[in-house]
Amino acid sequence: MKPFWVFVLTLLLCPLPAAAASTSVYLTRPEDPRAIVVKGAGDGRTDDSAALQQAIDVAATTSGGKGGVVFLPAGRYRISRTIFVRSAVRIFGFGATRPVIVLGDATPGYGKGIAAMLSFTGEDQYRVGAVPVPPPTSVPANPDIFDATSSTFYSALSNVDFEIGNGNEGAVAVRFRVAQHGFLRHVDFHLGSGLAGIYQAGNECENLRFYGGRYGILTEKTSPAWQFTLIDSEFVGQRDAAIREHEARLTLINVAIRDVPVGVEIDRGYSDSLWGKDVRFENVSKAGVLISNEGSVFTQIGFANALARDTPVFARFRDSGRTVAGQGRQYRVTDFSYGLKLPGLGAPGAFATDVTMAPLTRMPPRRKPAIAALPPVRDWVNVRDLGVKGDDETDDTQALQRAIDTHRVLYLPIGRYRVTDTLTLRPDTVLIALHPSLTHVYLPDNAPAYAGVGSAKAMIRSSRGGNAIVSGLGLWTGGVNPRATALLWRAGEASMVNDVKIQGGGGTVLTKGSPIGYGDPRARFDGQHPSIWVTDGGGGTFAAIWSPNTLASAGFYVSDTKTPGQVYELSAEHHYRVEIVLENVENWEFHAPQTEQEVRDGVNAVSTEIRNSRNILFANYHGYRVTRSIKPMDAAVKLYNSSDIRFRNVHVNGESGFASCDDKGCGTYLRASKYPFENAIKDMTGGQEVREREFARLEIGAVPTTRTPVPVTAGIEKLADGFYSIAGAAVDARGKLYFIDRFFHRIHGWSEKDGLSILADAPLDPVSLAVDKSGRLMVLSSAGHDATVYSIDPATPADVTVIEPTPARRRAGALTALPGNMWANGEFADRIDPATYEYPPIADFFTRAMGTAKPREYVSPDGSLVLPAFRVWNQGPDDHQGWRWSDTLDAYGLVTARPGERVVLTNGSENRTYSGTVGAGGALTDLTVVADRGGESVARHPDGSLYVANGQIFVYDPAGAPVRRIDVPERPLQLIFGGSDGRTLFILTHHSLYRLRTGPAVD
Repeated sequence: MKPFWVFVLTLLLCPLPAAAASTSVYLTRPEDPRAIVVKGAGDGRTDDSAALQQAIDVAATTSGGKGGVVFLPAGRYRISRTIFVRSAVRIFGFGATRPVIVLGDATPGYGKGIAAMLSFTGEDQYRVGAVPVPPPTSVPANPDIFDATSSTFYSALSNVDFEIGNGNEGAVAVRFRVAQHGFLRHVDFHLGSGLAGIYQAGNECENLRFYGGRYGILTEKTSPAWQFTLIDSEFVGQRDAAIREHEARLTLINVAIRDVPVGVEIDRGYSDSLWGKDVRFENVSKAGVLISNEGSVFTQIGFANALARDTPVFARFRDSGRTVAGQGRQYRVTDFSYGLKLPGLGAPGAFATDVTMAPLTRMPPRRKPAIAALPPVRDWVNVRDLGVKGDDETDDTQALQRAIDTHRVLYLPIGRYRVTDTLTLRPDTVLIALHPSLTHVYLPDNAPAYAGVGSAKAMIRSSRGGNAIVSGLGLWTGGVNPRATALLWRAGEASMVNDVKIQGGGGTVLTKGSPIGYGDPRARFDGQHPSIWVTDGGGGTFAAIWSPNTLASAGFYVSDTKTPGQVYELSAEHHYRVEIVLENVENWEFHAPQTEQEVRDGVNAVSTEIRNSRNILFANYHGYRVTRSIKPMDAAVKLYNSSDIRFRNVHVNGESGFASCDDKGCGTYLRASKYPFENAIKDMTGGQEVREREFARLEIGAVPTTRTPVPVTAGIEKLADGFYSIAGAAVDARGKLYFIDRFFHRIHGWSEKDGLSILADAPLDPVSLAVDKSGRLMVLSSAGHDATVYSIDPATPADVTVIEPTPARRRAGALTALPGNMWANGEFADRIDPATYEYPPIADFFTRAMGTAKPREYVSPDGSLVLPAFRVWNQGPDDHQGWRWSDTLDAYGLVTARPGERVVLTNGSENRTYSGTVGAGGALTDLTVVADRGGESVARHPDGSLYVANGQIFVYDPAGAPVRRIDVPERPLQLIFGGSDGRTLFILTHHSLYRLRTGPAVD
């Protein structure tokens, strides 16, 4: 391998090839009377900052403040300050050449730090009034700007290039923290002296080319915390790395990287779920991918069909220094995987590196684009010219069908297109719109053709086979049309559905002609057929789809087809039973699918069901339940009689971040949920479960021929069951167990003598318990603005003593109660140091959170027990409908120790178990990793060994060495030792209470 200095010298002496000229994809301007055209000079000399900002601001208000379309003519638009792209505004360049936004040499404000040319902004997402964290990349600084967030939908830019002049070492072309239906497409970044083309990426991007710069993309976790997908793109000549990132859940499809030291660099100390298909590395001197944070379950790296030339090292592991070398000058990596590998269903994983690689005699040509090009604008026929009104009142069914029958390519300007019967596409029909929030085809309520009981009836139906395309359109089936399905897709492998939004859920903007109608009792949740239904031999490409209509039975349903399908960045959310369904399906791949279950919409829903299907890939899969979920659910994915199912990079979680302001200040915060899916996968045919919720690789082979019971370790006894969800347990001095079933406000007791009892069921929102020296229970409750703490005597539980918080002070000999599990990794803020461009170690955030003394505390009546007053964040009203979060409220239970003693707890953001010394105000110091797993809880045996709940129970000796695994019939959540000898392990699952009698030593 050549030394790095040789690579640098080569770049200096042999300039990179000139960048290929960009091709304008909108040669003429599509006609739309509601669009705004920029009136700048476009001469490359005049400062066009004001003209660009004015057009964007006007567009943002043209549809009642719900976004709009801006057309930017060909030209060179010099700017001197950050241009803010408002929520749901889409900018489209047009002309014989692409317009270019130019940052001139040495523009003030861009010489250091991180400074954005364009910054995508958000809104007051949580109605907090003040801006919690203004983006620190604005030139000049602007404290009144909301950054783009998880509710920044539809914002986009297409067919516009960027150029950064000399002397702008802090410049980034675009700050892009957007959510669904945000995209960058057809953009060339000529970065020159700049820092990066994209900083803080989000959602999905297509056909981007990055030339020069320190990085092409520099990013961390997206604002909604799910995947970022980059398709059909290219990086050339970056000084440090083509992409530098962490936690972005980066998905690369048909991406070429050349003439760089590193292809993808994951930041030191951080993880990512990185997935790449058809990625090319050419002349990459140090490593195709630089992997950090080895041994973390959150480090999941996978590639399929990667090609490399003059790339001596395919993968380099930063921590250990080991490498995966290439084979010869050019080679193919058919399969690469690093991370937690599961041997099969029902078994925990182990870390592994799998590589299938072979040398090539020649490099194959680059594959054709994954996303097909739309026809040129000159071929678009405006439906308004064909008698279609789109006025939210006229029935356009016949006019639209006539237009489809007589023209191949149809363009729908912004408008609401009412239909009352099925629109049937030709095999080659192309439907194009530019804004799926403002351009809808919809059914009015009570359309006669969709009423009553019957089989599904499509609003739009493709012909069987062919290469039909639907792009940029919103579809809404109305609130009261029980037979409706929005899109019935039977088109062939060459067809495409891209940037299509199913209306009716989050981000929906409707008008008088198409109200949601949730107040109408006939608008039944889970009362319509699937929103997108691919069937009858259908297939093709599905990209950047958002399907959150709660009225539909599923968001994305595929059935009865062997035609290959490719799905990229699908967001299916908020359904009552299931988000994604595959039934009798073969040959489909899902890249970066994301599901979400809301607290009211999806408490009974699973993420994905796969029925009677074969040869299916799910890569960079994210199954999420919102933090405020209040009901358990057993599995994210359920399999029925299915085989050859391949999972790569699976992330099943329940924590999320949010922004907030109160009298203590503003900030971004992360909260963990007690109710993520209990298992990642459940095979309903064979009976096995996958309890690992973070893993890199699992192959599911043949359908089981017999049903296998879940393994259970000998000695596990069920003491009671039938609970809604239990947690918050504590034991008294005699070893009696107390715990809470929060949904029913019940505090239970259990002892060998009395069995199960109900101690209290007053409606006081109990969450967690601790026991003071006198035997009274200290109860942490979620009631009130900042939570509430009260004390009860088990002998007279109706007598409630509320404990008010008092200033913290030293209390000799008193126990301190702390959350037994928590999540802290500094989520969602710009964590990079703008002076050094380095990130603080991820463990620092946990150390800082636990090492901070709390200024107030709750003290038991006898003074023997102290609960530090952890800060409580509120979202919503100060009543039972609002939500409360804190590290103690979110924990499965509390752990106790005296100041100066060590306590153990788990850090979910690292999936490790820590020990720390208790100090004043509940601060923990000298935090040390004591076990390489750390899930829901940890309990310390009297002999010093540790029992960690992480899918099963993993036992570690006092030195931290793994000893054995204890298999429990259900996922263990809280572990606590009690009983008369203190050696009975009580195991709380959501629905049952178990115990395991342990001996005097680790057995």
